[in-house]
Amino acid sequence: MPTETSKPAPLRVLYDGGCPLCRREIAHYQRLTPRRPIHWIDIDADREQPLPLGLTREHAMARFHVLDGEDIQTGAHAFLLLWSALPGWRHLGRLVRLLHLAGWLEQGYVWFARRRLRQRCREGACSVG
Repeated sequence: MPTETSKPAPLRVLYDGGCPLCRREIAHYQRLTPRRPIHWIDIDADREQPLPLGLTREHAMARFHVLDGEDIQTGAHAFLLLWSALPGWRHLGRLVRLLHLAGWLEQGYVWFARRRLRQRCREGACSVG
């Protein structure tokens, strides 16, 4: 059981640093002072580096992932988890949950993710080696 003085484990955010839009968004988040530690993992930077929790590079490239200990969130739910740790953004996350908009957010994310992945695959980023 966590004590008052114990700090939560860092979130681990897996992102595609080879995607210009993704890189800009992550850079924005990195400039903020998070409410809990965050480890940023660029899955495009070192393709030989093993990914946490046995994730494959193909799976990680297909969707945005945020890991909270052994718990893996993807897509819109990953954004909501990340936003919960970021000043300002946590309010947006709370509003999305309160208004039950996560499903809509996920639909928008899936639309974007499919197009981003197709483009990145054309660039050769989908292959592991």
